[in-house]
Amino acid sequence: MDECHHARGKHPYACIMTEFYHPGLCRNMQVPRIFGMTASPIKSKGGNSEVQYWQNINELETVMNSKVYTCASESVLAGYIPFSTPKFKIYEHREIPFALYLHLLDQLKGFVEKYEVKLKCLDIEELSAQSTGKKIQKIFSTFIFCLDDLGLWLALKAARSISCREVNDLSWGNLDVFGETIVKNFSQDVLNAFSACIPSDPNWSVGDNVQGDADAGLITCKVVCLIDSLLEYRDIHDIRCIIFVERVITAIVLQSLLSEVLPKYCNWKTKYIAGNNSGLLSQTRKQQNEIVEEFRNGKVNVIVATSILEEGLDVQSCNLVIRFDPSTTVSSFIQSRGRARMQNSDYLLMVKSGDSSTHSRLEKYLSSGETMRSESLRHASLPCEPLNGNLYDEEHYQVASTGAIVTLSSSVELIYFYCSRLPSDSYFKPAPRFVINKEMNTCTLYLPKSCPLQPVCVQGNLKMLKQMACFEACKQLHMNGALTDNLIPAIVVEEANAPVVGNEPYNEDQPAYFPPELVKHHPNESKTLYHCYVIELRQNFNYDVTVQNIVLATRSKLEDDICGMSFELEVPRGFLSVNVSYMEEIHLDEEQVHLCRKFQINLLSALLYNSETKRRETLDGLNLVEAPDVDYLLLPHARDYSTPGMIDWRSVASVLFSNDDHICRNYSKMRDGSVTTYKKYYKERHGIELRFEDEFLLKGRHIFHVPNCLQRCRQQKEREPSNDSVELPPELCSVILSPVSVNTLYTFTFAPSVMHQLEALLVAANLKRVLSDSCPEIASIPTMKVLEALTTKNCQERYHLESLETLGDSFLKYAVCQQLFKTYQSHDEGLLSVKKDKLISNETLCKLGCDRKLPGFIRNEPFDPKTWINPCDISRGLSLCEELLPEARKMYTLGRRKIKRKTVADVVEALLGAYVSTGGENAGLFFVRWLGIEVDFGISPYRNVLANPEKLINIKHIESLLSYSFREPSLLVEALTHGSYMFSEIPTCYQRLEFLGDSVLDYLVTIHLYRKHPGLSPGILTDLRSASVNNDCYAQSAIKVGLHKHILHASTVLHKHIADTVNDFEKLSSEFTYGWESETSFPKVLGDIIESLAGAILVDSDYDKERVFQSIRPLLEPLVTPETLRPNPVRELTELCQKEHFILKKPVVSREDGASSVTIEVEAKGVAYRHTSRAAHKKTAKRLASKEVLKSLKENIP
Repeated sequence: MDECHHARGKHPYACIMTEFYHPGLCRNMQVPRIFGMTASPIKSKGGNSEVQYWQNINELETVMNSKVYTCASESVLAGYIPFSTPKFKIYEHREIPFALYLHLLDQLKGFVEKYEVKLKCLDIEELSAQSTGKKIQKIFSTFIFCLDDLGLWLALKAARSISCREVNDLSWGNLDVFGETIVKNFSQDVLNAFSACIPSDPNWSVGDNVQGDADAGLITCKVVCLIDSLLEYRDIHDIRCIIFVERVITAIVLQSLLSEVLPKYCNWKTKYIAGNNSGLLSQTRKQQNEIVEEFRNGKVNVIVATSILEEGLDVQSCNLVIRFDPSTTVSSFIQSRGRARMQNSDYLLMVKSGDSSTHSRLEKYLSSGETMRSESLRHASLPCEPLNGNLYDEEHYQVASTGAIVTLSSSVELIYFYCSRLPSDSYFKPAPRFVINKEMNTCTLYLPKSCPLQPVCVQGNLKMLKQMACFEACKQLHMNGALTDNLIPAIVVEEANAPVVGNEPYNEDQPAYFPPELVKHHPNESKTLYHCYVIELRQNFNYDVTVQNIVLATRSKLEDDICGMSFELEVPRGFLSVNVSYMEEIHLDEEQVHLCRKFQINLLSALLYNSETKRRETLDGLNLVEAPDVDYLLLPHARDYSTPGMIDWRSVASVLFSNDDHICRNYSKMRDGSVTTYKKYYKERHGIELRFEDEFLLKGRHIFHVPNCLQRCRQQKEREPSNDSVELPPELCSVILSPVSVNTLYTFTFAPSVMHQLEALLVAANLKRVLSDSCPEIASIPTMKVLEALTTKNCQERYHLESLETLGDSFLKYAVCQQLFKTYQSHDEGLLSVKKDKLISNETLCKLGCDRKLPGFIRNEPFDPKTWINPCDISRGLSLCEELLPEARKMYTLGRRKIKRKTVADVVEALLGAYVSTGGENAGLFFVRWLGIEVDFGISPYRNVLANPEKLINIKHIESLLSYSFREPSLLVEALTHGSYMFSEIPTCYQRLEFLGDSVLDYLVTIHLYRKHPGLSPGILTDLRSASVNNDCYAQSAIKVGLHKHILHASTVLHKHIADTVNDFEKLSSEFTYGWESETSFPKVLGDIIESLAGAILVDSDYDKERVFQSIRPLLEPLVTPETLRPNPVRELTELCQKEHFILKKPVVSREDGASSVTIEVEAKGVAYRHTSRAAHKKTAKRLASKEVLKSLKENIP
C-alpha cells in the first residue's frame, strides 16, 4: 500500500483492513502479508511527547498488522538522497486599507441580499433555492478570503474565474437552470465591483511597483513575501519550484499573478495544479500529467499546487519548495519537504510575524522525523497487537455467501461509487441527492434516474440521516442485483469479466477444408462407378479458337443445388458462362481409369507448368494400384465427334502415342534476316547435329497460358501468348498427346478456375448441410450466398463478405440488444452495453465460430492456378486428413493457413447476414442460436407508467411528428427525458430506450439499404450505412422537426450547446443532410432522442419493427443514396495516400477552451500539405482538416 499513513478512521485502506483483513485473521483464513510505504507514519498534527507519537504509530501498526521499518538516522538516508535546507520566511501582516475593505464588504453583502430576494421571487423548487443560496454564501466567503489573505487584485482574478467558468457537471439535483444563472450573475456583479477599484491607467500593471501595490491593498504583504522569495532565486539557471497552498482558488489566482509578474524579472513560466473536486476550473488527470511532464522538461518552472502534489502525481525532484500556507499535519510537512530532493535545495516556510503558535508547530514538525524514527526503533521488537474493538459495534449489512460487509459509515462512499459508475455524458454526472427535513428528522435519498431504486426515505438521528439512507439503499441495491455479493457495482464485475469470454489463446494456424465429394472413398475395384456432370462453357467473345464442354466425373454424387449452378468467369477476351448439369453414371475398368488419369496429367501439366521435367515427375507418381486422395476426372466432351457416350475417348487415347527416341530441346530462330540452313543453324547455335535432313519441318505455336479467371482486373495485366508459328525439326520434338485439338487445349486452360469455383461451392454446400441438419426449415438458402459469406476481400474476387457482414452485424446487435433489454429490466444502459459488447465482441464470435469449426470453411487467399491441385497428381506429396464436424458430418483438411481472429468473427456475421437476407429473421435467429447465443423475439410488458404524462410534454404534437399514437404515453416521456432532469415525477431517463433504439434503427436502415440497392458493391453499401446511421445524421433530423424543443433536461451547458447548434444549423446549406458532410458538431443528446423514440415506439408497438421504420424514416429523409453519397474525407485521404504512396503523418490533437484542434499533414512528392481545424469535437475537427488537405492535394497534384 502506497501512502499507507491514510489507513485510519474510515479511509478505504482502513476499511479494507478492519472489515475484511482482520476478520479473516480471526477466522484463520489465509490472508496476504502487507507491505506499506509512507514518508510519515503519522498523519495528524503529531503530539507533544514521545508517548503520543508512539501511540499514533502503534495504531497504524495495529490496523496494518505490520511493523514499521526505518533506518537508524536521517544521516544514513542523506548518503543516498539529498535533503533540503528548511528556512523560515517571516512576513508582516498588514490588512488592505480599511475604507476600501469596508466599501467592498458592504457592496458584496448588498449583492447577497439582492439575489436572496430574487430567489424568493422565482418560481423554483425549495430545494433548488436552498442550494443556490448556499452556493452564493460559499462564493461570498471565497471572495472575502481572497481580499483578506491575497489582496484586491487576486480577489478580482477569483471573481473572473468563477463568473466566466462553464459548469460542466452540476451536482445532481442541486441547481437548476435559474439557480446557475443567479450564481453567475452574482459573481459578475462582484467582478464589476472589484474592477472599479483597480487603477484605470492603461499603462499600469500589477507588479510594476510591488510595494506600492501592497500599500494600495492590491496585494497583501504575504504575496509580496512570496514574490521577493522567488526573485532571490532568479539567478539559478534551471529552477524547479513548487509553491504549496491550501485552497484551490489560491492556486488559480497566484498562477495568474506570477504569470504577469515573474516575466518582468526572468523567463520563468508558471502553471497551477489543483484537485478536481472544487468545481473551479477543474483539471483532468491527463491535464495534470501534461503539466508535470512540462515541469520535468523545463517548459514550466513554477507550479502552484494544492496538497495533490504532495503525493500521487510523480513529480521530479525540484530545488525549491515554498509553503505559502503552512502544513496542517506532520505527513503534509514531510511529504512537501520531500519534493525538494535536488542537491542544495531549499524548503521555505512562510510564517506571519507574531504567529508563535504556527512557528512552534513547524519547529516541532522539523524534529518529528527523528522522534518517529527513534520510537519505531525502540518498539521494533514488540509484536503487532490485535485489533481492539468489535467491528460489529457499528450497524452493518453482511452478505452471508462472501462475508462482504457495508457499514453505516462506509455506505455513503459506496453509494457515491455506485453512482459514479452509472451512465453519464458531458452534461450530467450522476450523484445521489439528499433531501433532509430537520423538523421531521427524515432524509429522502434520490438516486439518478438510471438507477432502478425508488427514493429511499429514513427517519432517525439528524446527524446520522445521510448514512442511514445510504445504508438502506445499499441493502436494496444488493437485493435487486445492482450490487454484487461482494457489494460492488455489477458493472465493475461485468467490465472485469468482459475479456473472459473468448480470451482463450487463439491459434491463427487453421485448416483449409476440401470437399469430400472430390475425395477417394472406396478402394479400386474392377469396375469403378463415376457420376458424370457436363460443365457447359459458353464464350461471350469472338476468338478463332472455341471452347468446348468438359466432363467432370466424381466418385460421389454432388448436391442437387450444385447441378444447375451457373456462374460467370472473367477471361482475357471477355466473359465465359459456366453451367453444371448432371448427365449419367458410368463404370470404368482399371485400364480406362488409368488412361483418363494419364490424359489429365499430361494435358494439365503441359498447360500449367510448360515443363517436360515436371510432367514426367507427375506421371511417375501415377500408381495403378493406389488411387490419389483427390480423385476426380476432367475429360473432354464428345459432342463434336461421333464416338458413343459423352466422353471424347479419341482425345483421351491421345496419350498412347509416344516417341521416346527424341528429346525435346529449346530452339531459337534467326533474328538478323540472314539466310542459313536449319542444319547449319542448329549446329552453330546449339551444337546439335541434325540427322534427318529430309524430314518435313513441324509447324508449332506457343502453348496457351492458364488464366486466373476469378480475380477482378487480373486479366488486363496478363498477356496472351503470341499466335506466331515456328518451324521445328521433328527429331527435336516429343509427342505428348496426339491427336488432340487446339480447342481442347484452349478449353482446359479454364479448368483450374472452373474447378476452384466448384470446390469452393462444394465446401459452402457442406457447411449449409451441417446447418440444415440442425434446422431443415432453412435448407433453401442458396449455396452461392453461403459462399459469398465465406469469401474474404483478400481473395480479390468479384464478390466478398462485406455486405453480408454489415447486415449480419446489425441484425446480431439488434437481436442481442432487444433480448438484454427484456431480460434485465432493472439494468442501466451502461450495464446493458457491457453485456452486449461481451456477447458480440470479435473475441466471442471467433470463439463461437471455432467451436463450430467454421475457420476451415473460410476462403482468405487469392486463387493462383500454379498452386491449384491437379487431380490424380500425387507427386506433390499432399495428403488429406478427415475432420469431424457437428451433426456427424466430415470434411477433409488440405494444408493449413493463417486466419486472424477478426476474420473468423467477420465470417460469423456474414453467415448470419446470408441467412437473414435469404431466409428472413427466423433463419437469422436460428443461426444465432446455433452459434450458442440464446435470443428470441418474444414480447415482455413495460413497467414504468406515469400519472398524467401529458402535463410533462406535448404528447399530441410529438405523436403528430412521429405519425404514431402511443398506447402508453409514459414511454414517450421517458424517451425525451435526459439524465440531468432531476425532478422526481419522472423516475427514469431515455438511456435504456436509446440502447434499444440504436440497435433497431441500425438494423432497419441497413436492411433497407441492402434490399433497395442489391447490386451495389460491398464497399458502397458499407459507406451508405455509415453515412445514414450516425449521431450527426440523427441530430440534424431532430433539429429539422423541432424535437430539441421537447427534451426534458436541467443542464445550462446542454441548453447553450443546443441553442448554438440550432443557430449554426439554420445557416447550413440544405445539401448537407448526411452525417459526415456538415461542419458543425452536434450534441450527442440530439441524436440520442431519435434512437430513444425509436426504442419507445418499438416497445409500445409490441416490437413491430416495420412500424418503427414507418415513423422514424420520414424524420431521416432524404436517406442517402449511391448518387448522393459523398466519401468520408478521412477515409478518402487515407486511401489516396495508400494508393499514391504519400506519407500521412499522425494527427496532432490538442484541446483548449472546450474545443479540439486537429492538424493533418501529408507529405506528397517532397511537399508538405498541412491544415489545422478547430471544432467542438475531435472527430469533426479531424474531418474538416482532412477535407482541406484532400482539396489541396487534388488541386496541386494531377
